[in-house]
Amino acid sequence: MHTVGHWNGFWAEGFWVFPLMMMLIMLVAVFLCARIFLGDRRSPFSNHPGWREPPGESPLEIAERRFARGEISKQEFEQIKQAIS
Repeated sequence: MHTVGHWNGFWAEGFWVFPLMMMLIMLVAVFLCARIFLGDRRSPFSNHPGWREPPGESPLEIAERRFARGEISKQEFEQIKQAIS
């Protein structure tokens, strides 16, 4: 009778799938954490109001967007608008 070596059985039975999946999950987790902690604004967790406005926007555009989202009132928007101009 022929016995199968330990590693031959490992590969033949498909037990390599679990460690591979765990490595992929860990790589994705490290990648997402790096994006979050390094401040990438495309991160799915960076949608805090007023956090990391896209570059190149004028202060008035930012105020208009905040007003449209309901973060500031009309009175606050008008005050910002006056202060800017």
